[in-house]
Amino acid sequence: MKTINQFIEDKIKEEHQPIFTKFRDLIKAKFSFLKEEMRGGTEKYYGVPVYRYNRIIISVSPTQKGITFSFTDGKQFEDKYNLLEGVGKKSLNLRLSDPKDYKDEAFEYYILQAIELDSKNDLR
Repeated sequence: MKTINQFIEDKIKEEHQPIFTKFRDLIKAKFSFLKEEMRGGTEKYYGVPVYRYNRIIISVSPTQKGITFSFTDGKQFEDKYNLLEGVGKKSLNLRLSDPKDYKDEAFEYYILQAIELDSKNDLR
């Protein structure tokens, strides 16, 4: 299984790596209790980094144009930054292609909601 650092080097375009680095720095600084791990991976499809509280709350996927952060319960989020998109029944995505567009406060806002919803789901 690949490490997160190998994943960054192998799968994320160099110009998009600062986005993921800033995200990881935020996780380490304010959400160090989240578990970072690789999920999935077959011969055909590579695994992706995920972040888990009780269950997976965020998946990170590189694309040709940037990085997609998928929030498992994103459909239930308030979205004051209007950054979330998607048509799924549960998850919504935040897509970034320019490191200048990355904002810690927006990610912190979404991550706090993800943790809160995951905590509520754990009580059921």
